[in-house]
Amino acid sequence: MNYTYRIYPNVVQQTELLSWLETCRGVYNYALRELKDWIASRKCSVDRCSLEKEYIIPADEPFPSYHRQQNNLPKAKKQFPHLGKVHSQVLQNTIRRLHDTWEAFKKRGHGFPRFKKFGQFKSFLFPQFKHNPINGFTIKLPKLGEIPMNLHRPIPDGFKVKQVRVLSRVRGTQWYVVVTIESDISVPDVPVHGRAIGIDLGLQRFLTASDGSFQERPKFFKSMQRKLKLLQRRAARKQKGSQNWEKAQIEVARMHHRIANRRKDFHLKTAHQLCDRAQTIFAEDLNVTGLTRGMLRKDCVDAAFGQFLSLTEWVCWKRGVYFAKVNPNGTSQTCPSCLATVSKGLEVREHHCPECGYRTHRDHAAAEMVLDRGLENVVAQGLWGTETACQVGLSGVYDLDKWRGAGIPNREAGKPAL
Repeated sequence: MNYTYRIYPNVVQQTELLSWLETCRGVYNYALRELKDWIASRKCSVDRCSLEKEYIIPADEPFPSYHRQQNNLPKAKKQFPHLGKVHSQVLQNTIRRLHDTWEAFKKRGHGFPRFKKFGQFKSFLFPQFKHNPINGFTIKLPKLGEIPMNLHRPIPDGFKVKQVRVLSRVRGTQWYVVVTIESDISVPDVPVHGRAIGIDLGLQRFLTASDGSFQERPKFFKSMQRKLKLLQRRAARKQKGSQNWEKAQIEVARMHHRIANRRKDFHLKTAHQLCDRAQTIFAEDLNVTGLTRGMLRKDCVDAAFGQFLSLTEWVCWKRGVYFAKVNPNGTSQTCPSCLATVSKGLEVREHHCPECGYRTHRDHAAAEMVLDRGLENVVAQGLWGTETACQVGLSGVYDLDKWRGAGIPNREAGKPAL
């Protein structure tokens, strides 16, 4: 479990942190260069070489793996003394970060690791601590000393600090630490229980629940776009690389950071409101990557559906609420009352079924369909009714009431075979 805190390093510590980031960036790029050169030397056929360039690497040279590059760090410190100023485990974790990216690339088949430009390497990690580095309202980091921090929530009893990641935000003017804490207590998976609702995400209404409630979409980026455009215009008129240009860029970065914070705060509060109303939540398994490539990509990125679903899943786990995703195909084109197909375009905001006459808002009908699919999945998997031992011996009337409380229409009340 991760806790994020704001830290306030002094001028000397801030200069040291920026220097560490640049050193880690150099180590990352150097290790990636070795990796790419070794791969490029194996691209040519055995009977000919490349006409453009030739990589003179012996054929018996092994692959520059994580352990080989990590073992070369002590030799590199003798050749480049500035590497010794950075904690050794921080450099080792930088190599680990590159090879994790390399393994992820081989698994998915695309997204080859790229070189980090100036300012693109924004974090480094202290992977372990012998003692708790947090003392009051300060955190003690190796080779950096004690740094004041805003401990807005204390570390829970029974947890110990495992690792700390230092983050740079707003072009190195704001600093945060992500503290990873661990406990020996094992938390079981949350079972299906209580009142269930389905939610549908959209652009006109950010969220519509199956119980009829909805949440309007705050346009965080669009509401601040005019001011952001003004700041970007001012930055573009400055001489690139000057102090005034850097100040203008910091103002732009601070505005982006504020927009992201407001959006995340809204997502977390909305997720907690859902957990207050239900103990089982079903949502659509949206293709968030595809949504950011269409005509409405700016609105979809501003809404950040992927971040909201991830945060909702985390909040549900933390509060003991069951959360699951269902197939989103056809949820807005199917009548939740009679399951008939009702085709309608995006401009049609009302659902009216010609078969059964059911009429409601389009998003509300989709949310009801999400709930139906979610309950069908848990019944098919045998998950419904396993949350408590006191349910053994319950009458069928109580089971029907529980299904009706979950939002199932009367015509579906007797459908599940429990």
